[in-house]
Amino acid sequence: MEVMMTHSATANNKYFTPIPISFLTIWIGQAISLLGSSLVRFAIIWHMTKTTGSATVLATATLVTFVPSILIGPIAGTLVDRWNRKRILMAADGMIAGVTAVLALLFAYESAQLWQIYALLLIRAIGTVFHNPAMQASTTLMVPEKQYARIAGFNSTLRSSTGILAPLLGALLVETISISTILTIDIVTACLAIGALFLVNIPQPKSTPQSKLNTKQPSILSELRSGLQFVRNWPGFMMLLIIIMFINLVFSPAATLTPLLVTDHFHGGALELAWIQSAISIGSLIGGMMLSIWGGTKRRIVPSMAALVLLGVSMAAVGFAPSALLSLAIGAMFCVGLTISFGAGLRVAIIQTVVPPQMQGRIFTLMGSTGSMMAPIGLFLADPVADRWGVPVWYVLCGVITAVLGTITFFIPSIMHIEDKQ
Repeated sequence: MEVMMTHSATANNKYFTPIPISFLTIWIGQAISLLGSSLVRFAIIWHMTKTTGSATVLATATLVTFVPSILIGPIAGTLVDRWNRKRILMAADGMIAGVTAVLALLFAYESAQLWQIYALLLIRAIGTVFHNPAMQASTTLMVPEKQYARIAGFNSTLRSSTGILAPLLGALLVETISISTILTIDIVTACLAIGALFLVNIPQPKSTPQSKLNTKQPSILSELRSGLQFVRNWPGFMMLLIIIMFINLVFSPAATLTPLLVTDHFHGGALELAWIQSAISIGSLIGGMMLSIWGGTKRRIVPSMAALVLLGVSMAAVGFAPSALLSLAIGAMFCVGLTISFGAGLRVAIIQTVVPPQMQGRIFTLMGSTGSMMAPIGLFLADPVADRWGVPVWYVLCGVITAVLGTITFFIPSIMHIEDKQ
């Protein structure tokens, strides 16, 4: 549904621009599906933690989810820019639901083995590689440009709300019902998301103008090259991409090792893990709400980079927390969630504002792929460190590196002027 407004209303009241009903319908469907996926994630990670207690197993489970983003991410982004985005979203949700059904059957018959879980997590990740950029790129065609940061805040609030509910509900469910039943919940929620997509139309971006003498559609390889050329011609984005890559190098292992931080350092169980995860989500919720109400400054890059510095300080605080002070770690995790939500939302809004809609699928998947490429290296480095000196040491290392890199960005002109790209 198209929302009509006068120019003066748009100019004078940007914070209260109505959200199109079509976008809201999809948003609600994805919210329901996200809750189901979050429950599955909590249940599987806790199952692996309790049955193996191995950092290597958790690291491997994380690695297999990164493989699709590394290997097919750029190609997936090119296909997102070429194909019908509504069909991509529906196919990805259907694929994830189908794989979850197989995993539920394996657990129901008590025949699920680690390699089977890894394989099915890999297939779910393939669906996600197509789903996420399709949803992000579709947003720019469904909402007004001035509201990109606000919508990013709404999306962050959505993820945070489910992140608060899922660990608490997941901790309750893993103690009361079977894991196969929890997986079934995800199947139902995915079907509801597909149903919401059936009800709306997602606009397609305008194709790049072609000569009348050359009506042949460019090849996938040539469109991929054009996406890479776009990035090469944008120095600020290139520099920021490199810095985010190194932050992912240390941050991804920290997130993966959180269950072991709870069990080995704080001597907690499923409930304590739920508190930690909920603290992150509550912080992310507050950050998303702040962004959705405020909408960001004209120069969004400044608060975004400031959030990186505060993220590093918060991660280091988690690592320094004594084993008897779980409450300190919970408070620091709240700050982690807030800074991630706030900073990442602003960066997404920058990309959506500067990058042409027909190019966004490639750019978003490139961001995901480069970040994912560093995760295996980080996990390879973190595993022996965590086993020998403990998970808190890695958290401190992660915090220091993130804070230093975030500070450096303020002295790189191309990053500070990243929004000048037209």
